[in-house]
Amino acid sequence: MNHQTPNHAHEPRSLWRTRYGVGLLVLGAVAAFFLFAEHRAHIFGALPFLLILACPLMHLFMHHGHGAQGHHTGADQPRTGAEEHSQTNQGDRS
Repeated sequence: MNHQTPNHAHEPRSLWRTRYGVGLLVLGAVAAFFLFAEHRAHIFGALPFLLILACPLMHLFMHHGHGAQGHHTGADQPRTGAEEHSQTNQGDRS
């Protein structure tokens, strides 16, 4: 007689699903509320500087493909207007 037990029966429970984990979450939420309430002026005072800092960061992370203009090969190479014109007019010779 082989009794098979499911694999998840012996797995330990996650910390966040225990009452201690819930208590830590509540304690963290209360601490975050009081930190925000007491330091609101400091946080809002730093927002303009964070907006200015976001500009170069967006430039670095969002424009990463601009440096490879001359290195296209094969199907990745952009088509020019002259190539498109010569391909569309091949059968139009009258």
